[in-house]
Amino acid sequence: MQLQDILYSQGFGTRRVCAGLIQQGWVSVRESSLDAEYRPCTDAVAEYDPDGLLLRVQGVDWPYHAKAYVLLHKPAGTECSQQPSTYPSIYTLLPPPLRQRPTKSAVQGIQAVGRLDQDTTGMLLLSDDGQFIHRMSSPKKHVPKVYQVTTKHPVDASQVSKLLAGVVLDDDPKPVRAAACEVVASHRLDLTLTEGKYHQVKRMLAAVGNRVEGLHRSRIGAMDLPDDLAPGAWRWLSEDDLLCLTRSP
Repeated sequence: MQLQDILYSQGFGTRRVCAGLIQQGWVSVRESSLDAEYRPCTDAVAEYDPDGLLLRVQGVDWPYHAKAYVLLHKPAGTECSQQPSTYPSIYTLLPPPLRQRPTKSAVQGIQAVGRLDQDTTGMLLLSDDGQFIHRMSSPKKHVPKVYQVTTKHPVDASQVSKLLAGVVLDDDPKPVRAAACEVVASHRLDLTLTEGKYHQVKRMLAAVGNRVEGLHRSRIGAMDLPDDLAPGAWRWLSEDDLLCLTRSP
């Protein structure tokens, strides 16, 4: 695969821009992690096997990924939208190549897998793999997601029973139930859901006579939000991470 095409696939700009970066000496490559050092390349049409290729573009190290799978620790006060209305977009927290990766759809770059409200924090997945996005967000796939809920009023056994049995929301006559509900403290519970309706956690708590004061998504599938990933930070998902995401805890 030509080096200019590799850079283009990773979101570093048009093919012409990528060719210019290479010809101007801004690109170095390591053909595998076993290579001791990066080697400059000024030939835009030089051929490389992209698998395992490590790039350094304008001083930034960038591993080649045929498809992008990313985990973001969403901070409060951000919107999961390309065109936010009130708060900054979560996409501003990502480097330009992730936002510019070419895709077959009209929208370029990686896309959020579902959405979290502006005041909700925690695990947010992003990808340019449509099948992955569907698998992780479809209610039919029953991927469990755990939310740490801080409530306004104390949580009692009756509320827990109703959440597990199912509550009716105003837009759907079919009851929506929690897959699991664990009381952690008087005003804290861990709620596990396998589907994602609009404002679902907040509406479910309201339906049992309580109110959500704080909401944090801490787990998807069998993967917990890493302790060392600060709010606003992101990282690539590994093969092990992808397996955990599709496995029940």
